[in-house]
Amino acid sequence: MAQPNSDAHQETIHFVKKNNLTSINERWDKSAIKDLFALPFNDLIFMSHKIHRESFNPNSVQLSTLLSIKTGGCAEDCGYCPQSSLYTTEVENTPILSLDEVITSAKAAKNAGASRFCMGAAWREPKQKDLDLVKEMVVSVKALGLETCATLGMLSYDQAEQLKDSGLDYYNHNLDTSPEFYGDIISTRTYQDRLETLENVRKANIHVCCGGIVGLGESLDDRIGLISQLANMETPPESVPINLLTQVEGTPLMGIEALDHFDFIRTIAVARITMPNSFVRLSAGRESMDDGIQALAFFAGANSIFYGDELLTTGNPNVEKDKLLFKRLNIKSI
Repeated sequence: MAQPNSDAHQETIHFVKKNNLTSINERWDKSAIKDLFALPFNDLIFMSHKIHRESFNPNSVQLSTLLSIKTGGCAEDCGYCPQSSLYTTEVENTPILSLDEVITSAKAAKNAGASRFCMGAAWREPKQKDLDLVKEMVVSVKALGLETCATLGMLSYDQAEQLKDSGLDYYNHNLDTSPEFYGDIISTRTYQDRLETLENVRKANIHVCCGGIVGLGESLDDRIGLISQLANMETPPESVPINLLTQVEGTPLMGIEALDHFDFIRTIAVARITMPNSFVRLSAGRESMDDGIQALAFFAGANSIFYGDELLTTGNPNVEKDKLLFKRLNIKSI
């Protein structure tokens, strides 16, 4: 993806050359990403903010709403997820929503100000009968004037093509963490499985939404590894959700040490610098952040949020609270 020709971009190139790093026009070497994380906090977010301004309006944020269209009963063992059938949580296995239920939710999301509607299903991979219903949902949501996004698990190229033909704009499939730490979090789906799904989505000409989760107990090297994987894709994801782990009773990661919020902001900033043209989404975990931390995230380069009272099965700041924060910061929705 072409980089902007700008003063901020030139400053980043200067940083790269000064520190003997790989050119940002080619690949982001892990050592270069490590050096970004090592910058003094103020220097890092100042750099990321300047980069952010070159590609985006710094006072605008894209609003997405996420709806769980099929909740619980998943065969995967993702250590953070209360929807796994392997863990005892308060999440129940429920059938897929009807088309009318999804349309009603999409209309409410649009009326609340969202511009993108994301549909998530707790599947390892969709069966054809389920995919057929999702395709109807995509068509109906598009007809409301909303961008569409889906996260349904692994996809074959044929399935990705079907979703593209139905009008799907984005497909979300997160890498979660670095390849090295991944096996500590998930054993039922390989890292390569995830990369192959992303390749199928890209080949079908669907925009890619791909990011990860921090606060899983990973090391700094693992956060560096995640950013390296994302930034060095042939085409970086158009949307990069950075999630802060929401700990849920009954999951294996319940009770681990919480990540410092400033380390979370550093991750946002490094994602912005290494992927200057991508939307960086402040995703799960916002409920644990005060308004000051969220404002820092926006300054550091986050310009998309999930908007609504719930993210699949975990809490999220309510719409009125978000509207009040945006008013205080004079931020407009995209």
